[in-house]
Amino acid sequence: MSVKLNDTALTFARSLATKGKVVRDERDDWSEHAPSADAENKFVDKEGWDEYARWHLGIDTEKPANTKGRYSFPFGDFTKLHRCAVISLESRAAQNDHDDIATASKNLLKLIDDE
Repeated sequence: MSVKLNDTALTFARSLATKGKVVRDERDDWSEHAPSADAENKFVDKEGWDEYARWHLGIDTEKPANTKGRYSFPFGDFTKLHRCAVISLESRAAQNDHDDIATASKNLLKLIDDE
């Protein structure tokens, strides 16, 4: 798998953090806070694929454009950055040897916690 850091999404996530658009939730909350597949589909229908991509730190350039499979490591609910999502994605990225994503998420978590 050729998942790479989505720099546009990282910039967007940092801007959400500095603007205070963050849910400071706990580590295990992401399973309840993550958007459902239906919510994702509605978001894509309304906002488009470029906007959907901005909410994911991972991008797999080998997957077809305009598919959910192309994007991974979500960090929010399409309105706010979630601390629990960042914690979750940091762990998954590290487990799967996506070092650039793991490092970026660790730095993003520090930004959230320092704000």
